[in-house]
Order: sequence, then structure tokens, then C-alpha cells
Amino acid sequence: MAIEPADSVVDDRDQRLIAALQCDGRLTAERAGEVLGTSPRTVHRRWQALIADGVCRVIALPARPDSVGALFLRIRVIGSKLDALTAALAARPDVPFIDVSASGDEILAVRWTRPGTRDDLVFRELPATRAVTSVAADTVLHVFAEALDWRHDVLSAAERAALTPPRRPGAATAGPLDDIDRDILAALEDDARAAAAAVAARTGHPESTVRRRIARLTGTGRLLTHVVVDPKRLGLLIDANVMVRVAPDRLDEVGRTLAAHPAVHGAFATTGAANLHLAIWVRDLEHLYRFITRDLGRLGVDGAETVIVGHAVKRPGKGPGGRAG
Repeated sequence: MAIEPADSVVDDRDQRLIAALQCDGRLTAERAGEVLGTSPRTVHRRWQALIADGVCRVIALPARPDSVGALFLRIRVIGSKLDALTAALAARPDVPFIDVSASGDEILAVRWTRPGTRDDLVFRELPATRAVTSVAADTVLHVFAEALDWRHDVLSAAERAALTPPRRPGAATAGPLDDIDRDILAALEDDARAAAAAVAARTGHPESTVRRRIARLTGTGRLLTHVVVDPKRLGLLIDANVMVRVAPDRLDEVGRTLAAHPAVHGAFATTGAANLHLAIWVRDLEHLYRFITRDLGRLGVDGAETVIVGHAVKRPGKGPGGRAG
């Protein structure tokens, strides 16, 4: 498994600036500088450099219908056919996550699906592929935390609270999106920090309308920003999936506890022998060992299987190959 050289890890100041964007993808340099004790000019310059260097970028996540569910797939593959199969899966819009194990013989993926239906990809297409030796599919029952919930653990609780915009009262009962809202959200998908003037030029709507709608979409939680980050540039060199077995009467408590862990960027209750799926980033193998033996051990889980990711092929905001999309 390739390990990034130590000098590619960004410094503490830049890590704090990335964490600030996780609190609010449209955060102003003035507000970030005020809370973090840095000049707005420096904040703006460093954000531009970090984005230009591919360390991070801010995207807007499209809304996902409530009726859409997800499957976790574990696909065993003949090694020589791995690249062709991952490329075929990565081209599918209904497969947003693809990881390849460090051993190079297993693909771990997420597939959007309709709950309770027979999935053709799982039951027909993959088993018919000669390169595939086995397929396991577990249904996601509950989401404790997902990628957009993860926060790099370099800010104090007070700083994070000061940088997180308040949700307006009545957000839960906000009306349906109209065509203008949808146009604006689509224009922000690739760059959630785009200025209102740029969004207005792209959509053809008046700038004053765009500015007002962005504020409303943000306040009601309809504009969901996500900081796509290269974890290795933050010093998090080990990417792993941990499949945990938890007693049913403790699943909710353990899931909620681990969802709040700084290393966990995904926590899901699933069907299958392992009923809790965790996606984690840690600094090194020693930290992975501590997570398994100490953090999982103290929660009294019944067992855990760990798969180290050798290559993140496709994730939100990154196209096939793990490159920024």
C-alpha cells in the first residue's frame, strides 16, 4: 500500500481552515479569520491554494429521495480482471462509492437501490461475470453518520459551534423545491462556494434572487455542502472498513457512540452477520490497532472484521480513479 511522504501533509493552520469549511461550506474568510485568529486575506489565500492543489474542494450534494435505499456490496474478484470490473462499476451513477482492498482481490461498494426489490446487479449481472468469484450484499437499515457528517478533529467545540450556521426555525416544514431552487442547487454541485453572481450568470436568474434563495436553502438545510478532502494530506494514512457484530439490544447505542468518534466518517446499521459497518480514517496501523482493541473493545462488541482500503476508486465529489471530479 502506497504511503504519502510526510512532507505532503499540510500544516496545522491549513488543517484548521479545512475543518472550518466542514462547518460551513460557504463560510466567509472574514468569519473564519475572526474565529480562528487569522487575517481574512490569509484565509482566502490559503483556501484558494488548498483547492488549487487538490487537497480539498467544496461541493453541494444533490438531494436523495427518501424512497432510495442502499446496499453494501463485497465482491471477490480474480485479480487480473479487477481494473475492468471497477471501471464498469464506477461508470454507473447508482454506485457512488467504490473501494478496492489493499489485498487487491475484493471490491467494496455502495449501490443505491429500492428497498425490498430484487436487485439485478446483485442477483444477475455480477454473478454472471466470470471475473467475480463471490458477491455479498447487505442492506443498510439505519444511517448513524455519513461522509458529510465527518469533522476533522482539529477545532475546539467552541470554534466549531461558532463556525456552524444556525438552522432557522421551521426548517423541517419548509415547502417543496421549485425550479429556481433546483437550478441553483445544480449550479452549486461542482463548486458550492461559487459567488451568487456566478450562479446567476449560469442559471439566468437575477443575482438578488439567487442570493436570497441560497440563504434560504442554507438556512433550511436544503443546501448540503460537503468538503471533499484527501485524508492523506491531513496525515490520515490508513483508510479502512470495519464490519462489527453487536448484540441487537446494544446496536443503537454502539452505533451512535461510534458515529461521534473522530476517526469514523461513516457508520451504518446493516443486515448480515456483521450488523454495523464503519468507515474510518486513522494516522497509521498502530492507531487502527488502538481503535479496534480499545475503542471497539470497551464497547463490548462481539467481533470485528477489518479490510484496509488500498485504493478509493469512487467517492462523492471524486470521479473514477479517486480523482477530483
